[in-house]
Amino acid sequence: MMIKVSDLDEQGLAVSDPHALEPAFSDPSWRLDALDLQISPDGVDVLVQGRVTATVPQTCGREARVDVRLLPRPVTGDSVKLVADDLDVDFYTNDELDLKRVVETETTLALPMKPLCREDCRGLCPACGGNRNLVPCACAERAPDPRLAALRDLATRLRH
Repeated sequence: MMIKVSDLDEQGLAVSDPHALEPAFSDPSWRLDALDLQISPDGVDVLVQGRVTATVPQTCGREARVDVRLLPRPVTGDSVKLVADDLDVDFYTNDELDLKRVVETETTLALPMKPLCREDCRGLCPACGGNRNLVPCACAERAPDPRLAALRDLATRLRH
C-alpha cells in the first residue's frame, strides 16, 4: 500500500484492514492477522503508530507496537548518518510511503532473537541434542571452556 505523503491531511490516515496490504510480507509463510495504524503528517516527516499482529512460522503469534518516524530521504546521497536517538527513524522516497515495508520491518524487529516454545523451556542438551522437555538427559555436564577461566568469578569480583 503506497501512501502519497503530500496527500495526507492533518487528521492523517487510519489503516485497520490487513487485506489492504496483501501480500503484506515478502515471506509467504508469514500472515498479517490484524492491523491498527495511524499515519500522521508532521511537517515533512510522517509518524506511523499503532499495532500489528502477525503470525510467523516460529513458536507463537506476535503483536508488535509500531512507533516510527519517517523522514524524506535526503537527496545528498545514499548514506545518512544516524545517532542512537534515530533508531526509530526510517525514510520514505519520492513523496511515497510504502506501508507494507513499514509493517514488515516492524514485525521483523518484534521477533525474538532466541524464540522459546514456552517460558519454562528446559532447552536442548548441548551434548546429545535431546529435548530436555521430553526426556531427562543423562549426559555429563561439559567442562567450561578453559579460555573463559579468567571470567569465572568476574561477577563476584565486581560486587566487591
